[in-house]
Amino acid sequence: MTFAFRLAGAALGACLAACPALAMDLAAPEGRVLLTVSGEISNTNAEGAAAFDMDMLQDLPAETVQTTTIWTEGEQTFVGVHLSALLDHVGAAQVTIHATAINDYAVDIPHDDWSDEGPVLAYLRNGEPMSLRDKGPLWIIYPFDSDASFRTEVIYSRSIWQLDRIIVGD
Repeated sequence: MTFAFRLAGAALGACLAACPALAMDLAAPEGRVLLTVSGEISNTNAEGAAAFDMDMLQDLPAETVQTTTIWTEGEQTFVGVHLSALLDHVGAAQVTIHATAINDYAVDIPHDDWSDEGPVLAYLRNGEPMSLRDKGPLWIIYPFDSDASFRTEVIYSRSIWQLDRIIVGD
């Protein structure tokens, strides 16, 4: 290989590393964007971010959580994607995330919460999409009934509804 080819390859590699917008790996949303994930992520479909519509979220592996909550009456059935699976999908760094709702209510969720037994980013409640009035369209739900450690004020505060933004890291 000649020096010119090596130099061209090095220049291309440097450009790709310096230009994350060129490294878009995820399909672009076709419907209304419900969630934008930004920050320390490696898989994007917009400049520095990963935008998701409902179809894209529903294409990820679905999980069902049956639980009671302090905000609803009786047992509820939530369907969504594990927060850990969503964050893995965007190549998120394993750090605290900052989750923000449409009304700008915001919480920090530490990486320790991202287990497969942890929260689900729910998009269905009792088989129906959730409207804004019903805490939707996206609600971070912990499996409250599965373990007493999920029934604390700290965990309740992390159960953010009307979620529309996640920033990974600082």
